[in-house]
Amino acid sequence: MIDTAKFFVFLSAALLLAIAPGPGMLYVLARSLAGGKREGVISALGTCVGGMVHVFAAAAGVSILLAKSATAFATVKYAGAAYLCFLGIRMIVEARREAGQNRYEGLPEVALRRRGPFWQGVTTEVLNPKTALFFLSFIPQFVNRESGHIFIQFLLLGSLSVALNTSADLLVTALAGPLGNRIRSSVTFRHRQRTATGMIMIGLGTYLATSEK
Repeated sequence: MIDTAKFFVFLSAALLLAIAPGPGMLYVLARSLAGGKREGVISALGTCVGGMVHVFAAAAGVSILLAKSATAFATVKYAGAAYLCFLGIRMIVEARREAGQNRYEGLPEVALRRRGPFWQGVTTEVLNPKTALFFLSFIPQFVNRESGHIFIQFLLLGSLSVALNTSADLLVTALAGPLGNRIRSSVTFRHRQRTATGMIMIGLGTYLATSEK
């Protein structure tokens, strides 16, 4: 159903992107440092549910579009690849700008405590438009239109991506103390991480745009 070679490319890219600290991971880390590991785990489960909301929404809309039109499939493919390259370039530019500053601002402040860590995690992820755009640009690149069952393919790939992200968040929760101190104190660490992630996304977008299928 899903092309084997592309699946391994997807798995490698999804794993690398999952372990790269992003807004969701930093949110979970902040909750862990503020309220302990239990709060971090609950927050990670909340962002997991929020991520699956995006997966189902994208799968429902994109599957209908891709199933009906080869032109639409090509449009989504190239637009998504271009967006991944754009994200990569922006990460590198922001990393260089951040490296030129005298300090790193640290982890995001955690607000809306009265909602509880789970529902705040869900809300944080669901209301993040970047998550929706990422799934809309990333997942369709690996869907095999000729095999049919586009909704199921999208759902499986999206669920796997969310599962990897959540696993990384849970690992961060377990290592919250030393990892939090490292991210807070090291501008160089943050710069290198964002630069490496940006290069990965540019390479991934270029590969997907030039691949035959």
